Formats: sequence, structure tokens, C-alpha cells
Amino acid sequence: MPEMDKEGKEYHVGVKQKSELFYLKGSTELDWGMKNRLARIFNPKDGKTIMLAIDHGYFQGPTSGLERIDINILPLVPHADTLMCTRGILRSIVPPSITKPIVIRASGGPSILKELSDEQIAMDMEDCIRLGVCATAIQVFIGGEFESRSVINMTKLVDAGLKYGIPTMAVTAVGRDMERNAKYFRLATRICAELGAHYIKTYYTKEDFETVTASCSVPIVIAGGKKIPEMDALTMAYRSINEGAAGVDMGRNIFQSDSPIGMMHAINAVVHGNEKPKQAFELYRSIKDKMQK
Repeated sequence: MPEMDKEGKEYHVGVKQKSELFYLKGSTELDWGMKNRLARIFNPKDGKTIMLAIDHGYFQGPTSGLERIDINILPLVPHADTLMCTRGILRSIVPPSITKPIVIRASGGPSILKELSDEQIAMDMEDCIRLGVCATAIQVFIGGEFESRSVINMTKLVDAGLKYGIPTMAVTAVGRDMERNAKYFRLATRICAELGAHYIKTYYTKEDFETVTASCSVPIVIAGGKKIPEMDALTMAYRSINEGAAGVDMGRNIFQSDSPIGMMHAINAVVHGNEKPKQAFELYRSIKDKMQK
């Protein structure tokens, strides 16, 4: 028989056990595993995240800047909080030694040649577990031709993830003919939150974006969208964070930049350092100049 330890004495009677609320908006009542995965996506120090989105190929093919993931993207991963990709790219290219949390694209179906809202759930939750992902991502097409199906797809993915403690990120997709204004995004993000999404990726609006984040009960990260000038992208990131966003999910405004590493550092300065756009742009430019010498 092993030797028994002496009975404990220091019970700190009268000192209440600490029970801290989880720091992410709308996430306090989630299970431990779910919160732990979200804590890997959103930095516990400031509650913010920089997601590097490289999942464009699932409907666009070899997008400019994503022709060679191994050459163009892997050097950027250490500077991101999270990598958002497809399971095909994760298995075939991303080294398993990379310990960054993965958000996996779980929806798919049509290409850019077809009606994009006609998506389905495109992977099984068991495969998400095998891959060790921290969250799944699915498009929701509010106002699209197949709106109802995309909403139900999201709820099915939420239900599947709840069984295993894997959060769901809803992505509010916008068709070509839809007006990208705060009224629309208040509707789209609220629907996703009401039906169980744990956080939401949506677009920034120059007017009233704070009403979008205020009326949504879960964290919002902004989509980078199409490539715009670096100063404009940094300004958009800065304004979104100061108007309630919990981070950015950028792709083209990083990997299509003429200095992707410079943009990664500049975005970090804005999101995690609350640096002003002008100072962040100077950081981007100095890194760009240094790397070109």
C-alpha cells in the first residue's frame, strides 16, 4: 500500500471560490470545451482575433495569391491568431507541427459559375474532430435564393458541434444585388445569433456599424472582402474594432498585398495594439522596404 499523505489543513474557510465569467460576449453559459476552443481563437488578453482566411479556393479555384499555399501562405501563419481553411488544404499542405487554431470551412457545393446560395454542409463533424479544429464555418445567405436551406444548414452544424464542443462561425454571405448596409447586416447577424451561431463573420459598413455589433449577442469579426489599398484596409480594421468588432478575418487584403508580411504586422498592431491606421501603415511600409532591399 502506498504511504498516505497527511490530511489537509488549509481549507481557506470563508474565502469564496473564484468563478470568473468567460470574457467573450454571449459565451458564458457554453461548455468548458467550447469555451476553451473559443479561447484559442480569441486572444484571452484582449478578446480579439486575427483570422487568416485562405478558404477562397473552395468555390473560386486558385485565387490570385493562393496559387501556392506552401510558398505564399505558410510564412504568414505564425503572425495570425487563427487559420481559416478547407480540410483539403489542411491535410495536404499545412504541417501538423503548426499549433495555430484551425477554423474549417464546412459548407460548399456551387462554384462561382453557379448560384452560390445553393450550398450544403460539406463535411462531417467526426472529420472535424479527427482534424482537431477549433471551429467550423458555414455560409448563411440571408435574402438569397436558397436562404432557408442555408439557415437550416447552419442550425444543423450548430447542433452537430454542440455534441462535441466545437463552435460554429456563421458567415453572412452577400449576393451581387444586395445592398451592403447596416440595416441588412443587423438582420443577417441577428438571425444567425438567434439560431445558435457562436460567432459571426460579416462585412464592415462605414455608417452605423456599431449598431450591428450592439444588436448581435455574440462576437462579430469582419470580413476583409475584396482587395483594397493597404491604408484603406487598416482604416477599416481600426474602425471596426473601435465600433465593437472582436477581430478581423482577412484574406485578400493580406495575401494579395505587395508585402503580406508587412500587412500581417500592421494588422496585428491595429487589432491587438489599437494602433492608429497611419502608424500601422508606416510599420507596413517599413517592413516592405526592408524586405525589398
